[in-house]
Amino acid sequence: MAECRAWLKTVHEARQIRHRLLLAFEQAELAKDDGTKRALLTSVIIGGGPTGVEMAGAISELGRFMVARDFRDLGPEHLRVVLIEAGPRLLAAFPETLSNYAKEHLSSIGVEVRTGQRVADVADGYVIVNGERLETGCIVWGAGVKASSAHRWLGLENPPGGRIPVGEHLNVTGFAQIYALGDTALALGTDGKPLPALAQVAKQQGEYLGRLLSKYATVPATAPPFRFRNRGNTAVIGRHAAVFDFGRWQMKGRLAWILWAVIHVYLLINFEKRVLVSVQWIWRYITRQRGARLIDEDKGQSAEKIASAPAGN
Repeated sequence: MAECRAWLKTVHEARQIRHRLLLAFEQAELAKDDGTKRALLTSVIIGGGPTGVEMAGAISELGRFMVARDFRDLGPEHLRVVLIEAGPRLLAAFPETLSNYAKEHLSSIGVEVRTGQRVADVADGYVIVNGERLETGCIVWGAGVKASSAHRWLGLENPPGGRIPVGEHLNVTGFAQIYALGDTALALGTDGKPLPALAQVAKQQGEYLGRLLSKYATVPATAPPFRFRNRGNTAVIGRHAAVFDFGRWQMKGRLAWILWAVIHVYLLINFEKRVLVSVQWIWRYITRQRGARLIDEDKGQSAEKIASAPAGN
């Protein structure tokens, strides 16, 4: 069985997940043993935040469409996608109505959602969840990563979540001329709650510090404090399904999915990229094509080796 344990931090890792999923499907096509085939066609996603929800929806929709068209001995009914969340509900940072919608939609496209369950162990080919062993061909970690070790550089012992407490000017508490931002910093919003470890928070903090430090060696005490302006949180659940949380109001379904696509195209760096991506997305939407499905060599195991492997291995 091909090893597939991955997380999502870089483009390379995203490609690894795609390659290993395709490899698992190819192995399942060749497998003669039913148990091996079931395991290879089972994908386990750990973490019910936006990353886990989006990955579960993408794997389910990609796999069910692809196996029906590209494989002779596999069908959509053979696929199993399991999404595991230790908390009581998915998308804990979103309102409960959006969380419920996400769970209902994922269930409708074949994702097995397990909330309130903890993963006790992750190994090659299986995970242990609440004492149950799940054989799987692909494990994706979407439950977040531990904070950086930057707090140790400053001699801080075990700050909350490993994130460095900062003041209103993003200076580290107790160090007036040292600044921290992004996932490393524990900054508070106007409501007194910690700001989430999101890209939009880090971007706004970087712009704030960049403007001030370009004028001053250190941020003066008279400078206006940093204020995070929430542009909205979103998660894509699948084709025609997404959720948006703008604080005072929310959006879900097809309209939220279209808005997500428009915003992502708008934020691209130039007109050429916007046109190119728009054309590609429209073509893939119409044809359901997902780009080149190539399996490259991964950890010494190539497609040729899989093709020559004994059935059931």
